[in-house]
Amino acid sequence: MHQQQTRLSAVDESHPPDVGHTPFPQPAAGNTTPESIGVPRPPSPPGTSPIPPATDGRHRGSAQPTSRPRRPTTAPTPGASPRTPYPTPRPAPDLPPTHAALICVALPGLAICGEQGQLAGQGLEGFYRGGRRLLSRCQVRIAGREPLAVQARMTGADRARFVGTLRVSPGAGPDPDVVVERTRSADGTERITLQNASPRPLRLPLEVALGTDLADLGAIASGRTGPELPATVHDSGLRWSSAGGGASVTAHPAPADALASAGLLRWELELPPGGTASVELRVRPDGAGPLRAVGQAATSPFAAARAAGDDPRAAALLRASADDLQALLLRDPAHPADTYLAAGAPWRCGMAPAEALAAARMALPLGTRLAAGTLRTLARTQLPGPGPQAGLIPGPRRDAGALLPPVCTGTEATLLFPVLLAEARRWGLPEQETQELLPAAERCLAWLRTTVGEGTYLPDPQPGGPVRCETQAHAHRAAVLGADLLDAYGRPGGSELRQWAQDVRNAFRTDFWVEDRGGRPAAALAADGRPFPHLGSAAVHLLDTGLLGAGRLATGLLDKVQTEQLARLLGGPAMDAGWGLRGLGTKEAGHNPFGHRTGAVRVHETALAVAGLAASGHEKEASGLLRGLLEAAEHFGHRLPEMFAGEQRAAGSAPLPHPAACRPAATAAASAVLLLTTLAGIRPDAPARTVTLRPVQSAPLGEIGLTGLRVAGAPFAVRVSRLGLAMVEEAADGLQLGV
Repeated sequence: MHQQQTRLSAVDESHPPDVGHTPFPQPAAGNTTPESIGVPRPPSPPGTSPIPPATDGRHRGSAQPTSRPRRPTTAPTPGASPRTPYPTPRPAPDLPPTHAALICVALPGLAICGEQGQLAGQGLEGFYRGGRRLLSRCQVRIAGREPLAVQARMTGADRARFVGTLRVSPGAGPDPDVVVERTRSADGTERITLQNASPRPLRLPLEVALGTDLADLGAIASGRTGPELPATVHDSGLRWSSAGGGASVTAHPAPADALASAGLLRWELELPPGGTASVELRVRPDGAGPLRAVGQAATSPFAAARAAGDDPRAAALLRASADDLQALLLRDPAHPADTYLAAGAPWRCGMAPAEALAAARMALPLGTRLAAGTLRTLARTQLPGPGPQAGLIPGPRRDAGALLPPVCTGTEATLLFPVLLAEARRWGLPEQETQELLPAAERCLAWLRTTVGEGTYLPDPQPGGPVRCETQAHAHRAAVLGADLLDAYGRPGGSELRQWAQDVRNAFRTDFWVEDRGGRPAAALAADGRPFPHLGSAAVHLLDTGLLGAGRLATGLLDKVQTEQLARLLGGPAMDAGWGLRGLGTKEAGHNPFGHRTGAVRVHETALAVAGLAASGHEKEASGLLRGLLEAAEHFGHRLPEMFAGEQRAAGSAPLPHPAACRPAATAAASAVLLLTTLAGIRPDAPARTVTLRPVQSAPLGEIGLTGLRVAGAPFAVRVSRLGLAMVEEAADGLQLGV
């Protein structure tokens, strides 16, 4: 493609996990879940409600009336729920906090500790592999004293560096004469280096106290860990064993003494002036060699994208997010070529279907390999037919706050599957791979048609449950993009899907619109048709309509006037915390700035809001949310958590972390890709060999250049000037700039 420059206008376009969400992925029915590379499942804690598949291949509680809810004859009280809120689930056990932890990730390996650097066996501290804590205590003492911690920082997604100091020379004054550096990696290695900063030689006794309980992460999360296990001397270190297996720590060089009863290794180190000495510890489960993390393989599913421009935070955010995505990669052990993303560390280090699909979709500008691997992995989990649940991709329930019952993530995943396939094709998924995955997408769409039946809306899987706003948005998008996909391959069913999409649009704009405070979309409709009028971030899914051919975006469920009103609401102070979008507006009953569904800022939904608002021409609101989230990322060292508190931003303040948030999280890391590519408005159509640009004309971050992206299987680079002018700098041969 020749370099071209044009001014382009936007076009209209319409954990732990969550507290109360099962912290570990549930297995799919009739299929092998690749848990050996994730976190083993503990018993579901109180307050969670996963949907286990029944023996006949159907979700329990899946029977639903499919008729359209009746519209009430009288308006509800503004801001009030139409009925008594759904009972709040019983509280789950307190989870160990993660907000102050340094979490090194290279799945299936983790290393978690506090800022002091010492592993004291408290909370989540330790080295993990496959969800089991191999080492919980690793305490360093030099000359009988612990070093004074002076710095702790992440040096990559999978490693951290700790620096401490020590005074060992009498009368040396206030200056330390020993510097202690510890580098810790998720692969189970730790290197301890002592440097003599004094002008005379030092003889320093080094002691490392070790211990472990070999507990599963699920037991740690629910407070069911046991005492430390007794150690035995093993090779050049120590070993522990339990009924579930064993683990060992080996040291190089070998210690002078190894005391099993005390769990202690000792060295006598001779350091000349300015000299250094190092000890390396290697933590391994019995029968396993060095960790081979999926993300550290020779080939990566991600292109090496880079950002550069007036705002250096964009480059730092993309770099950190790319590292996190790489660290969260998993592989289906039965099909090692297929990779996908774990939902997040430390709680959700296995497959979570809805999050894996959502993250793969946002990461499409980095290539289609992750999307293909995710789709193939989940296609193998689809429930077989015949039956009303045939084609469903199972998933656990996720808490939706106090005002609504838990939502089935399996419904969301089933609707995301054909959307991801359709959009991956636009970004350049090879035709052969698309055709191989098409039958699975057809089964998802057939499930949608079967479940809707003769009704208007897609019902909730829970009998008597509400008809949710975001579920209709997911279903409508799946129908429109799915019909486009079916037509492209001459498959039947496209016209029926489009007709249903038209019908649900006509009904939704009346049934789901609450004439309250200028108007707003209802969060859901009760079984009798009465709306739940509270405004939350789930409404942003109405703006996420999906990519069609020729760079067009699909029509949304809201009309233009309703979209404008929603944009005003999302950009207002009740929803915009100044750092991002709150999960529930401050004017709504039950608002809690730390509520994971009732007021906390959710990074994924904030990114969807930015993209949807920009595409529909509401750049002011999109730019405000974008800048706020970018500033929040700076406070989090550019490693965004899945959520943080929705406390209102004030001068000199900083965003408050949520103590139970996953960090890193797949959707938060992939959100950075969506945010930055939204600025350029990249809309490819690889089958038609075109790419259309709809940049944000206000250029909220000034000039920005994105290189190393992939469109139509080839490198792609674009630059947006301070005037909102978009210029393609690199592209596949024969790719044309669309109008």
